[in-house]
Amino acid sequence: MTRFRFVLLASGLVLAVCGATAQAQQAGAGKPMMTLQMPVTPEPVPVNLKAATTALLVLDYVDPICKNQPKCVGQMLPAAAKLMDRARKAGVVVVYGTRERTMSKWLPQVAPKEGDIKIVNTQQDRFYDTDLGNDLRARGINTIIMAGWKVSGSVAYTSVGATIRGYTVVVPIDTTAAASDYETSIGFYQILNQGNSNLTNVPLKPHAPTLTRSDLITFE
Repeated sequence: MTRFRFVLLASGLVLAVCGATAQAQQAGAGKPMMTLQMPVTPEPVPVNLKAATTALLVLDYVDPICKNQPKCVGQMLPAAAKLMDRARKAGVVVVYGTRERTMSKWLPQVAPKEGDIKIVNTQQDRFYDTDLGNDLRARGINTIIMAGWKVSGSVAYTSVGATIRGYTVVVPIDTTAAASDYETSIGFYQILNQGNSNLTNVPLKPHAPTLTRSDLITFE
């Protein structure tokens, strides 16, 4: 008799929980969905950079990371290749950062050349536990152009790592992105809203990030 009463009580409890869950779902179903407003990305601004004190940091334009992302291959890669060609001709230092397993898998359009700096990283911030800071200081670099996959990951984290070390950061918006438009917008917002923020995108604010576009960059 006691066992039978326990079964009845347990069954009643399950029915009560299920009923409460169903009522909660029905109540929630009648409410409108919340719409999140994406932060507005400021218009890219022209920048004129001194080639002798500027480095172009290229992140994860490799197979399979970039090659598996349509935005990376279709949009970012052509812009980055053109920018890299102009940067090399101007004498800008070119730096590559990726993990050890992909260091030999750079896409041919932006592949390293002799004399370029290569950074093997274990974290998204390419300054963390690497020689990047020492290599840049040895070359007299104070400004870093950042391009690569992805804006809400390696580019955002490395931009923070750079500005807290006193570098001025330039991010061409056509050379980086993320899988979704929402994530891309959040990435640009994170870059501009870091410690030394630049939410109004003042061109070349010292020790802060600036959003530009590859064709708006000139070298002297």
